[in-house]
Amino acid sequence: MGSFQHQRHQPPRSLVQPRELIVACCPLRSNVNLSRIVRACGCCGVTHLVCSGNAKLLDKIARDGPQNVRLERHRTLAPVLRQLRQTAYRLVGLEQASGSVDLYDYHFPRRAVLVVGNERSGLGAEILQLLDDVVEIPVYGLPFSHNVATATAIALYEYCRQFPDG
Repeated sequence: MGSFQHQRHQPPRSLVQPRELIVACCPLRSNVNLSRIVRACGCCGVTHLVCSGNAKLLDKIARDGPQNVRLERHRTLAPVLRQLRQTAYRLVGLEQASGSVDLYDYHFPRRAVLVVGNERSGLGAEILQLLDDVVEIPVYGLPFSHNVATATAIALYEYCRQFPDG
């Protein structure tokens, strides 16, 4: 058998360059989900998260995320997405939608905004119209989709897999 020894909390890997991924959240019903997304962003080296609605972080869940992730709050998301597009970001929605691409077949651009929707209603029509691409995570059983925080973490992992050094 292997000679493995438990090592808790290894130091983070260094990025050659900062990540050029921003996560943008439609209004979420649960501050637990937002806090989990901030924690996942922190783990992935994503330093900018835009959210809308009544967003509040729960420190015990977000852990060290708030120290490493700039949380930008807005009343609505559409104007922010339009502005980001004007600064050469590609808007990539995470949603089950007509014309969506399997996440594992999608090649992320380095400079992207990952747009995630509400837990119940997903991405609304106004936001879907703004997107350049839509990706979805295949589901192999029920329920029909992952929790928004879990789905965001999966998409973040795929982006990091494609750009391991930043």
